[in-house]
Amino acid sequence: MSNASEPIAEQRRLQADAKREPGNNWKRWGAYLSERQWGTVREDYSENSEPWHYFTHEQARSRAYRWGEDGLLGFTDRECRLCFSIALWNHKDPILKERLFGLSGPEGNHGEDVKECYYYLESLPSHAYMKGLYKYPQSEYPYADMVRMNQLVSRLEPEYEITDTTLWKQNKYFDVDIEYAKAAQDDILIRLTIHNRGMEEAPVTVLPTFWFRNTWSWGCKHEGCWAKPRIWKDEKHAGIRTDHETLNTFYIYNEDIPEVSPPEWIFTENETNLELLKMGTNTSPYTKDAFHRYIVNGKKEAVNPKPVGTKAAPVYKLNIPAQQSVTIRLRLSNEEIPEYDQFGIEFEEVFSQRIKECDDFYDELLEAKATKEEKQIQRQAYAGMLWTKQFYHIIVNDWLEGDVEGGAKSPESRKTGRNSDWPHLFNRDVLSMPDKWEYPWYAAWDSAFHMLPFARLDPQYAKDQMLLFLREWYMHPNGQLPAYEWNFSDVNPPVHAWACWRVYQLSAKNGKRDKNYLMRVFQKLLLNFTWWVNRKDVTGQHVFSGGFLGLDNIGVFDRSKPLPTGGYLEQADGTAWMAFYSSSMLSIALELAEEHQACGDMASKFFEHYIAIAAAMNSHGGTGLWDEEDGFYYDHLQIDGRSVPLKIRSIVGLIPLITVDVLYDDMINKLPGFKRRTAWFLENTKGITQYMSYMEKRDDTKAANNLRLLAIPTAERLARMLAYMLDEEEFFSPYGIRSLSKVHERQPFIFKAGGEEHRVKYLPGESDSGMFGGNSNWRGPVWFPINYLLIEALERYHQYYGDSLQVECPTGSGNKMNLHLVACEIRKRLISLFVRDGQGHRPSHGANKLYGHDQNWKDLILFYEYFHGDTGQGIGANHQTGWTALVASLIHELYK
Repeated sequence: MSNASEPIAEQRRLQADAKREPGNNWKRWGAYLSERQWGTVREDYSENSEPWHYFTHEQARSRAYRWGEDGLLGFTDRECRLCFSIALWNHKDPILKERLFGLSGPEGNHGEDVKECYYYLESLPSHAYMKGLYKYPQSEYPYADMVRMNQLVSRLEPEYEITDTTLWKQNKYFDVDIEYAKAAQDDILIRLTIHNRGMEEAPVTVLPTFWFRNTWSWGCKHEGCWAKPRIWKDEKHAGIRTDHETLNTFYIYNEDIPEVSPPEWIFTENETNLELLKMGTNTSPYTKDAFHRYIVNGKKEAVNPKPVGTKAAPVYKLNIPAQQSVTIRLRLSNEEIPEYDQFGIEFEEVFSQRIKECDDFYDELLEAKATKEEKQIQRQAYAGMLWTKQFYHIIVNDWLEGDVEGGAKSPESRKTGRNSDWPHLFNRDVLSMPDKWEYPWYAAWDSAFHMLPFARLDPQYAKDQMLLFLREWYMHPNGQLPAYEWNFSDVNPPVHAWACWRVYQLSAKNGKRDKNYLMRVFQKLLLNFTWWVNRKDVTGQHVFSGGFLGLDNIGVFDRSKPLPTGGYLEQADGTAWMAFYSSSMLSIALELAEEHQACGDMASKFFEHYIAIAAAMNSHGGTGLWDEEDGFYYDHLQIDGRSVPLKIRSIVGLIPLITVDVLYDDMINKLPGFKRRTAWFLENTKGITQYMSYMEKRDDTKAANNLRLLAIPTAERLARMLAYMLDEEEFFSPYGIRSLSKVHERQPFIFKAGGEEHRVKYLPGESDSGMFGGNSNWRGPVWFPINYLLIEALERYHQYYGDSLQVECPTGSGNKMNLHLVACEIRKRLISLFVRDGQGHRPSHGANKLYGHDQNWKDLILFYEYFHGDTGQGIGANHQTGWTALVASLIHELYK
């Protein structure tokens, strides 16, 4: 391999991979292994649909999975056939550490929660180089204590975290660095470096483990593999050999370590220990949990004395001196490599070159004007995006019916229960996950936000993902997009069109945009838009409701269930989301109309939809959902012929701001049909201009062309809403826009119905409600996705108003800003969550002192699901790098 550095080597790899050039299938292998397969709906075959109880962490050691695999910072091929991960034993734990531990939903005081310390540090989009870190305690891991302590604390208290224990005192832990570098598409080099951070020598047993996903026990019809694969030692060949019907032969090589006994290779089958779990008779005495029994329990008979199986590992027994490290090197290759060349000088040269290429790639990608620390934030955010890709597999029809063979039998209740109306769904792809432990399944609206950072990082992947959710094996025949596996029929906010449009804009190369991609998504989005219009407009008057709409427990009622009062809700956010959908489709249609006349007709359709929705929101039933006295939009409860406003000041009432769009006269002039239609509307619907900004025209002789504004609120209403949004005693946190106004801390919203009191109170941190499993809270914390949409909206308003519209920021400060500067101020506050202060403290790490000045912790960043509305402490899933990676986009945009 050449030593010459190629600054654009990664871009060349991505281009070659996109073209499927022979020998350049660079994304064939990657960090696609889930970090939790147990406790998921797809592995649940219980009578009562209780996945946490049906397949537990304890069982995962002994029980083969049906639909995927999991491991610790592992990798696999894009179809998850041959997997790799590490297993560890510190000679004190009761179990072999093969996967991350965490609490199930019923065990946690705020829902499910991973209880480990691990970090995604580096990755190229092609996964030609990846680096991750796992911190493994040298003391016994307190599995039972973590469950017990979190059972003891109430919902009013924080979660008891692994960093709250004494495990890290005196640095008695191992830092396990895992690195992957590709010498070629099918030649993967693995380097494990185990650092003893403590002041005493410590033992650790390391098992770099290879195994095949079990497809043979279930009679799978769609895997293309009927013969059982094997991993075996062929004395005629160097290394360990793998055979799989749909994967070419691979060889596994491992290196001996000087002054350490040569590792013993052990073998077993990736099959359920049926007898241990009282599920039947084992087909083989060598089962999935054999390595645990062999290493921890000392049962020599657990592993196959013959060097063959579907799961294999070399066993490295190490005693690492204080403050020292040991490196283990392995190689997975489709080439038979002579022993003298397996770990020669080229091995380290490949790592050095890939690391330099990683630096070169990010030097070009990261914002040049950003500070060193901001670039570090961007780089780890991007690494998290790439590590959180996962092979995701479920065929709902097979899941409903159960398997002919094996133990995955479906109860009769399954056929009319959860997801039974999605029998067409066939998912077997590498997808962007919200969090590979806490949310190891896609969520449609999460994925849309993920693709904005991806549009800069890997534009082709971003476009492919947007298209995938619109394909016929994802989208329901009625046009609905699947929400997530807990309930594919749940309703997420319709942000897919906006994301498709933004990916189109952001992925343009040298000014050239991919209109073929845009046309493809537009045609499918039409089906989804029609589903929304037909299913969610209860009265046919363009005022919408749609379940919880992704905002979970923000309302006084659980909006995904029938109301305890009867009647129905008219939702300020549901209605505004549809206007937002219309404006996004309008933008796409106008872009395509120059080349496709029919799209000009569709532009008129979406323009009219927008006007009808905005008019209804502003004037339906008098003043619609606008409250003139308060100057805010509220949900309305329609009951017994009355319209009752639910006066909760939350982001539900701010969503109408994001619907703003700016149109250009020069574009309108090129589309005579669209121009005539808008002119007719301007002439015949003048009355609505008192409620909304309706095609207002800004004549600016300095501008290239005149602008027209399309927005739900008028300028006067906009200013009134922004006064709330930018008030530090209401929405404006030091770290972004809160999801609920702080005014509800001292003035909770109370609604009495049926003898019960329903209450909404400002909660800056964790939820005190069990709604949606207790692991989500929109009643005060800062969430990145909505903040991002609001920032974009402010920029569009500024594009039209310029300096002619200025507001106080913060409200009451006397400091006037135009809306671009307001957007920048919100960006800065969000970015500051991850920036160290003078004491080395990042707000997102809360009061945790480990991340302060300790050189082995201080550069590690966690991208949480949401953030405390007052302190900025990270809350919820701590690796939700998906939508929180929007911070990388914010840093780019801050310096525009």
